[in-house]
Amino acid sequence: MTRRPGPAGAAVLLLATLFLAVAWTASSSSSPPPGLSVTPEVLARYAPPPLPAELRRRVQAMFDVRSPGAGRLSPDGRRLFFNWSVTGTSQVWRIDGPQRFPVQLTGGDDPTTLVGVMPDGRHIVVSRDRGGAENPGLYLQPADGGPLETIFQRDGVRASLGYISDDGASIVYTANDRRPDSYAVYRYDVAARRADLLFGEDGLWSVADHGSDGRLLLERETGSTSSEYSVYDPATKVLTPVLGQDETEDYDAAFGLDDGELIVRTPKLGDFQRLYRYHIATRDLAPITPELGHDVADFSISDDGGRILYTVNDGGYTRLHALDARTFAELRLPPLPDADNVSFGSTTRDGRYTAILFDSATALPSSSVLDWATGTLTQWHVPSAPEVDPGRFAPATLESYPARDGTRIPMFVRRPAGCSPGPCPVVVEFHGGPEAQAEPGFDSRAQLFVDAGFVYVTPNVRGSDGYGKAWLHSDDGPKRLGVITDIEDCAQWIRAHWGEDGRAPRIGVTGASYGGYSTLVGMTLFAGAYDAAVAEVGISNLATFLEHTAPYRRALRVTEYGDPVKDRDALRRLSPITYVDRVRGPLLIIQGANDPRVPVSEALQLQTALERRRAGSQLILFPDEGHGARKRDNRVQEAGHTLQFFQEHLLGPVGK
Repeated sequence: MTRRPGPAGAAVLLLATLFLAVAWTASSSSSPPPGLSVTPEVLARYAPPPLPAELRRRVQAMFDVRSPGAGRLSPDGRRLFFNWSVTGTSQVWRIDGPQRFPVQLTGGDDPTTLVGVMPDGRHIVVSRDRGGAENPGLYLQPADGGPLETIFQRDGVRASLGYISDDGASIVYTANDRRPDSYAVYRYDVAARRADLLFGEDGLWSVADHGSDGRLLLERETGSTSSEYSVYDPATKVLTPVLGQDETEDYDAAFGLDDGELIVRTPKLGDFQRLYRYHIATRDLAPITPELGHDVADFSISDDGGRILYTVNDGGYTRLHALDARTFAELRLPPLPDADNVSFGSTTRDGRYTAILFDSATALPSSSVLDWATGTLTQWHVPSAPEVDPGRFAPATLESYPARDGTRIPMFVRRPAGCSPGPCPVVVEFHGGPEAQAEPGFDSRAQLFVDAGFVYVTPNVRGSDGYGKAWLHSDDGPKRLGVITDIEDCAQWIRAHWGEDGRAPRIGVTGASYGGYSTLVGMTLFAGAYDAAVAEVGISNLATFLEHTAPYRRALRVTEYGDPVKDRDALRRLSPITYVDRVRGPLLIIQGANDPRVPVSEALQLQTALERRRAGSQLILFPDEGHGARKRDNRVQEAGHTLQFFQEHLLGPVGK
């Protein structure tokens, strides 16, 4: 399966890499235009090879197991709009009552996301990306179906919904059309079909909330997990800083019910995220949720001012809570189905109905609507699992392994019913972010590996979210040198403790984005820890990644990985490409050609170095994808080649 280049192939790859370097050197403010970053010859050379027919069928069958998202309710609670990938890409659907037949509203090859419902329920607002380049536009669509009407769409520009005015007359959104590393705020007049600039100060701004008096609560991101908030009055054009200025703290804020008050989620006064009442004048934080020893993961204030919904991250399990928005007293929820994760969706503007999502490893996610007036919970749509029994899926058990300094690293483990002969091979998947978290919910891709006889492990190494800010920030910048060893320690512990009859299991490693970086670290810096690897859209060189990632992300990534000048040595020591000569095991690299986050140059430069060494690496490029495959056929190819690679190198050849 390993494809090594002849002299002509190596020359083409080298020319493509040089093309990338020249293009990015000439334009330091932006990544290369999608589709122009790689020559057609290179795309053809690294096109995904065909999958064996039986393997392809197995992957397709598992990808047919899917659920709609929680969705957004119409103002009267009689309709539910939601995303569903049943056509192969995520599109917007509508259902006109509990378990009625769903109606598809959007279509095509490009993923489309529901982002809002107009106050009269007659139109919805959707976001659509093109070619995986992550430059979505915004569109209006009739709720009964019909063509999309453009609110804003421009090549190379990102637009995001801020909010829809209470009367439906205007739509406020942000876009980085003035500068690629800055977002301006616009107000779109729905009747006039015209957008006007509302706020244009430089910065990574977004609209966190809006008041009935027209004021905006604007958030400006200052780091990967830090932000500051200001109140902007469009009438006077006065911007008033209110929270987070001259800090590096994590804040999530919304207007409270009382004037001069915010509801804030922050770990500032402790190690864990907690909800507070914040008085702007005095800058005092008063807690409104108890100290739980777990993070408050999310919150929402109903438009009618009746309640605050929030979720708690209990070691990866999501628990739902409710508060009275005025007294902050805990509200009793009706009995809810048992699930690994319970989270909230939208609430109608009158506060009566809330969509709730239930998710477990052995049951597909399902949405129900809670009627607060009657306390009844009604399931609205049914997930699809053709020819598959989700009840036989492996549960995700919470376990841990010790790091070399004694720290317990949590991991979720899914095991097959049995393995023979010898110990089950293991696949370890590191999550992205790095400020993300592996969770125990439904995962058809993980089950694909369990069905093939692999133990599937998803660790939450230091730097993961959900375990307090000390854990989250333990890998910031050069500090990553002290905890990156969690990657090697995982393999060493599994090898030492999951053996059978004196035989240690064979171990593969995989992951996407930062998980792809972790995978590459496992095969380079810690060569020998893992027996085979598949890295998807992974960073190979932190210095070139910071130079070439999209401008709107660069400043935020510097706070996570380190300063390109001050931390240059640490970035070099932490980069997989520094240790490319150590690679011993087989490695498959998968990359989208249009990726704005981890540019395709990260894969090409690593593959060039590996091919020079004849290290047995493979590269697959998707010409029509960005940061990870989103189209059905590409997702099948991505998962199928990953499974095939691990079966070949950890189990043996795959039958045709």
